[in-house]
Amino acid sequence: MIGIESLSYQSPAFMAFVIVLVLWQILWKGVGLWKAARNDDRYWFIAILLINSLGILPILYIYFFRKSKKRI
Repeated sequence: MIGIESLSYQSPAFMAFVIVLVLWQILWKGVGLWKAARNDDRYWFIAILLINSLGILPILYIYFFRKSKKRI
């Protein structure tokens, strides 16, 4: 079983990869939550908040399912 103690023995490249993945997920989750809240999409907001998908769910929402607003 892998515990927290064993993470310190991982290679620096692996740790860098994990950090990049975490930052990627935080970025997309933040943007997705922001846009869902601004568009009053309550169910999308809850789904994005609860489901950790490495940014896939927020990207799908932002580019395919978000209601587009007409700009004046």
